[in-house]
Amino acid sequence: MTSGGHGTDGVERRGLMFVLSSPSGAGKTTLSRLLIDRMSGLKMSVSATTRPMRPGEVNGKDYLFVDKPRFEAMVKGDELLEWATVFDNSYGTPRSPVEAALSSGQDVLFDIDWQGTQQLREKARADVVSVFILPPSAADLEKRLHSRAQDSDEVIRKRMSRASHEMSHWAEYDYIVINHDVDEAFAEVQSILKAERLKRERRIGLVGFVRALQAQLQG
Repeated sequence: MTSGGHGTDGVERRGLMFVLSSPSGAGKTTLSRLLIDRMSGLKMSVSATTRPMRPGEVNGKDYLFVDKPRFEAMVKGDELLEWATVFDNSYGTPRSPVEAALSSGQDVLFDIDWQGTQQLREKARADVVSVFILPPSAADLEKRLHSRAQDSDEVIRKRMSRASHEMSHWAEYDYIVINHDVDEAFAEVQSILKAERLKRERRIGLVGFVRALQAQLQG
């Protein structure tokens, strides 16, 4: 695709898939919300899921809630860029809205695990920028999980057990951020996104811009 949107400097740019992954409780959801609130040109990818809707969630905004037969049909129809099953519930990223956003020069933020990141990389490596968020310690991670008051003690134990496995995939990511302090972690993640937006290969309007600049100089 050669289409794209204009960056802040007026040069046409193709969007990117910005992936944040972490064990539950390490801060990726908080960082994702901060990025959406404070960074223009960035939209959140809305995943399809088979899990039940939680109080306060809105269908189509937080998730696209579907039943298992519909999800299976989306997988078979190649309608998903990535998908995975976590704690007996399936999650996946619908393909068409993401591809439309990238073509228009808009960046898409993903809050997904290592399995989803791996699938995205296999299908669209040039468009993917991945960041893994680590907690400063195991004790801190457990404290954050308890403070959320969303899960039972049994579920928290499962999440802690799963965290070690998830962390074993850290080396597959482009960047690693240790979340000692949420403001510092956000500043680091924001810097990564800003730098990746300036990569030459994503700025598809640069050839025309430079040629026009050269013509001005020669004229």
